[in-house]
Amino acid sequence: MAIRIYVDQGHNPAGNVNAGAVGNGLNEGDITYNVGAYLADLLDADNRFLVRTSRNTPTEVLGTSNASSLAIRVRQANEWPADYFISIHANASTNPAANGSEMYVYKENSTAATLAEYILDAMVTLVGTRDNGVRTNPSLYVLRRTSMPAVLVELAYITNAQDAEKLRYDQYNFAYSIYIGLLRYLGLQEQ
Repeated sequence: MAIRIYVDQGHNPAGNVNAGAVGNGLNEGDITYNVGAYLADLLDADNRFLVRTSRNTPTEVLGTSNASSLAIRVRQANEWPADYFISIHANASTNPAANGSEMYVYKENSTAATLAEYILDAMVTLVGTRDNGVRTNPSLYVLRRTSMPAVLVELAYITNAQDAEKLRYDQYNFAYSIYIGLLRYLGLQEQ
């Protein structure tokens, strides 16, 4: 039985509701779309997985508000139903020195927290971002309302010049690190 992965490309394209952060000439919604598409391709090529993405084209807009955009993503994953939910984001800070990758989960010592550790470890190793740890944030809608283990990946800081270069040029490697982290978590070999 194939493992069902719902890949949520966080936010919408620039100029729309829920468009996400901007920095260093980059738009979060564009980065998350591309990384999610690469991840979906990797999962599609591996017959042990079935994958669905929240956005199927770079210009697709989900919802008419932040709330409806988030609700659509969660509803699609819950109704499928997915076995795992991976929401992809780029972080931002008013402090341009803030950098690195971090993961958010609903609660500590959970299936999602363990998965998040594997993904974060792979990302830090393969992309070279700083390890900011796995954090809990039960207020995040996509973690609170999904009925399967859910992780929110903050790839790197769009507002940090060095991280922005990685977000611009290493999108495939970010996706590949999520895939490798998932395989390691599941105890599967790369195909």
